Amino acid sequence: MRKITAGDIAEAVRRLCVEANRELPAGLEKLVRESPGRESSGTGRAILRDLAENLDAARQMAVPICQDTGMAVVFAQVGQEVCIEGDFEAAVNEGVRRGYVEGLLRCSVVADPLRRKNTGDNTPAILHTRLVPGDKLELTVAPKGFGSENMSRLHMFTPAASPEDIIGFVAETVSQAGANPCPPVVLGVGIGGDFELCACLAKKALCRDVSQRHPDPYYQALEARMLEAVNKTGVGPQGFGGDVTALAVNIETYPTHIAGLPVAVNVGCHVTRHKTLII
Repeated sequence: MRKITAGDIAEAVRRLCVEANRELPAGLEKLVRESPGRESSGTGRAILRDLAENLDAARQMAVPICQDTGMAVVFAQVGQEVCIEGDFEAAVNEGVRRGYVEGLLRCSVVADPLRRKNTGDNTPAILHTRLVPGDKLELTVAPKGFGSENMSRLHMFTPAASPEDIIGFVAETVSQAGANPCPPVVLGVGIGGDFELCACLAKKALCRDVSQRHPDPYYQALEARMLEAVNKTGVGPQGFGGDVTALAVNIETYPTHIAGLPVAVNVGCHVTRHKTLII
């Protein structure tokens, strides 16, 4: 068994919280910088160039790329040959606390959904843990702002639904959201599983690098069709109209029941952030 201490985990999460908030994944940054060349609207092109300049400013000044530094979503893949010394969940939350407080990131979590008092340190995190073979611990931190999160949707389709129905649902989700999620957006689409798993699949899809298409050619083609449909809505950069409403669509799937076809759309803004570290 390989031992990993709670202190090592807390430090890794602290670092990931800060770095994820300051720099976009390389694949997404590339799409942002290339997007003015695909935009016919003069206003849209100006906005997209401003977004690229904002990425430069955040990097140069070591500040967050968005004022909403999000709720910390943590995906942990724990090797079955790993022995964690200490409380794993407490270590993750300690890392989030230190990352947000010491990193001077905005704290946006309330302790109770109805009695809304801020926790003051952005804890607790949303933690998804999975046991996997091996002796490594992989941690992905995805700060999720709620301007985009609030625009996300889930629909329990019947098995009679066609790919066109699902594409229409995805495009409708973006059209109804309008300017609220700060487009151009990145979309995570979960298909299959059950009610809660398809939502988790959609969030997981947002953590896949946008330069990586789905490994199954069928779903790779569906990603492309969804992206085309969303960009035809005309919402455009920051909702001012144009060609670039979405930068990418990532699909994740899972087997499902013969009587169901759950579909979730998790909307991410143009700063869909995530960073991974392996211990």
